[in-house]
Amino acid sequence: MSFTLVFSSCKKDFLEEKTQSSLDASVIFTTPVLAEGAYTGVVQSFMETNSHRSRYLAYYGVNTDVDVYLSLKNLTDDRTKLVNYKTNTGNSNLNQQNDTWAMMYQGIERANIAIQSIKKYNDLATNSTMAQLLGEFLTVRAVMYSELTKAWGDVPARFEPITTATINLPRTDKYVIYKQLLADLAEAQQYLPWPNASEKTKSVERISKSFAKGLRARIALYAAGVSQRPDGSTGRTDDPDMEPRKLYEIVRDECQSIYDQKVNRLLGFEEVFKTLMEETGVAGLESMWEIPFKTGTGLIMSAYSVRHVTTDKYTGYAGGGSLGPNPLMWYEYDKEDVRRNVSVVPYRWDGGKQVISSATALYYGKYRYEWMKRDLSLLNTSDDGMNWMYMRYADILLMLSEAYFELDDLGNAKKYLQEIRDRAYPNNPEMVTAYMSSLNSGNFKDAIMHERALEFCGEMLRKADLIRWGKLSEKLVEANTKLQALEARTGKYADYPTKVYYKTLPDGESLEIYGLEKGHTDVFGTANYTQNTNWRLSSSSDIPGEEYWNCLYRRDPNLQQYWPIFQYFLDNSNGILTNGGIIYE
Repeated sequence: MSFTLVFSSCKKDFLEEKTQSSLDASVIFTTPVLAEGAYTGVVQSFMETNSHRSRYLAYYGVNTDVDVYLSLKNLTDDRTKLVNYKTNTGNSNLNQQNDTWAMMYQGIERANIAIQSIKKYNDLATNSTMAQLLGEFLTVRAVMYSELTKAWGDVPARFEPITTATINLPRTDKYVIYKQLLADLAEAQQYLPWPNASEKTKSVERISKSFAKGLRARIALYAAGVSQRPDGSTGRTDDPDMEPRKLYEIVRDECQSIYDQKVNRLLGFEEVFKTLMEETGVAGLESMWEIPFKTGTGLIMSAYSVRHVTTDKYTGYAGGGSLGPNPLMWYEYDKEDVRRNVSVVPYRWDGGKQVISSATALYYGKYRYEWMKRDLSLLNTSDDGMNWMYMRYADILLMLSEAYFELDDLGNAKKYLQEIRDRAYPNNPEMVTAYMSSLNSGNFKDAIMHERALEFCGEMLRKADLIRWGKLSEKLVEANTKLQALEARTGKYADYPTKVYYKTLPDGESLEIYGLEKGHTDVFGTANYTQNTNWRLSSSSDIPGEEYWNCLYRRDPNLQQYWPIFQYFLDNSNGILTNGGIIYE
């Protein structure tokens, strides 16, 4: 059976396919091996060219105070317009019949057919195999809706297979969708085993009870916050069932359940990402679920890795690093925080060795070809197939901490935050003690916001966090101001030199860098290093108003928290879909 969903102009073919699908469903969804194939078909929607493979994960989530598109100064490029809060409805990267919007609804339709059929044709009380698959279908559908609502806000709600009457649907309030997802995930976890409690849940590529609970907590956090409404204002629902305190209780209960079960755990910070790069897929560690890309279907390293300008012993493909940390992030970490040198890398690879990069081209050190165990010497494509770690246990701890704080339990809020700080400062426990002692009910929310920035740099959680906190514009304006202070070396940046000094170490590939720590001086750098480079954000060719800091956003981010529904889908909706009161180009 084909589960291909054909949109808009191909309605006749679609309805013919649906008729055939309905005839086969009683066989497919009572036969585990066939139902497994249907599940693979749902997950495949992430891997299509214009879906998560090369569009969503390459552009959603930047620009923020934490993460940026490294070519953000190229203001005429449609890729830049996807990230600078001035997106155009005709954007060539996503205004396509098979873009992320279409692929997510393709996956949702496939999941809808599966969910309906499994419930119709099976006794779930006696068929644990099909029940577990039902839990996976419910959860992966929730992932897809979460991705849609993060990027587009209010979207059409489709929780049943499409009929002739429902081919075109209007947008649905995202809070209505959140409410359904919370119910779905409460149901799903009843069918799902914990990590390593079944053959499937031995792998992070399959969905476990831990992940379903964690996703339910994350969606409840989104629902507890504010966001842009269809008229362009910022607010939230007045549904009493979605009152923030009730939602924070869901976050607390789900995350506490995961914590108490002790089936996931923190690794050393660097170890988390080395384990990801080694592609073991082992469940029960920090990773809780990964989108399972395969070679030829994923561009994670192309977007997120430390850049390799040329091929070398680590990779047969020259590339990487289209996204990176905001230049401010290096200075947000204490030098004793082990997360800094893992998260932010000031060099790239060229000719088989590390070479200095620039202040405007820092890279995510969480993703490194040199950490991969797979032989990449013959890799000749940007489709590296690296998995995307969608959720990890550290997020459970920080969501739990935030929920306890919002529920007026500062003691427990500090307890779970401290577990994250303890890992970040393994050699400086006195710094953790002093920091935790400084926190109180007046500054704890700011501490959570900052901790999430430090912990999840390069993991594309920041934008959605800032939106739900009502802080998107505020933090980007603050980042603009900080970037200008960094350029001028004023305020907290006054004790940093304007040049960075470096030399290649005796191993012939590693780089020693001087000038990026507070108190470093040009006098010492000049005396001890023969090579240096200016560490500036600006250049003599900058056009006034288009300096680096002014390219982070091109208008008030709160005026465009979400992407528009792109023109192709507006034109093919029979006038039902609109972008409401939000103005796009």
